[in-house]
Amino acid sequence: ERLVTGSDDNTLLLWTPCDAKRPVARLTGHQQLINVVAFAPDGRTFASGSFDKSVKLWRSADGAFIASLRGHVAPVFQVAWSADSRLLVSGSRDSTVKLWDVHRRKLRHDLPGHLDEVFAVDWAPNGATVASGGKDKTVKLWRA
Repeated sequence: ERLVTGSDDNTLLLWTPCDAKRPVARLTGHQQLINVVAFAPDGRTFASGSFDKSVKLWRSADGAFIASLRGHVAPVFQVAWSADSRLLVSGSRDSTVKLWDVHRRKLRHDLPGHLDEVFAVDWAPNGATVASGGKDKTVKLWRA
């Protein structure tokens, strides 16, 4: 079992709560506070989103940094993984939803359409649709 916590001191802590009472690693790289952390369904990777406008990918086994996904122009509030762990969606204060190809570490689709901050993103069970919700009081459905 692994657990990751993100903090307003710009760091993440990787824990093995069944084995130790202290974190096994302190992960640095974000330049501002961390809003969200999410493990990929396959358990091999986790993503973090921050006020520094980036999404970062990390290896779950040891917390090694993998890559930064840049494209948002405002803080990232939410991330969600596709069921097959190949795609990641992010929502931001910049009013956009971004769909990332994790293997290639590149933006696959930029999904503008909200009129204000995007606070929630998630995948439909079929993996073909992404839902997003924002401060503009709308929920949008996107074909992935």
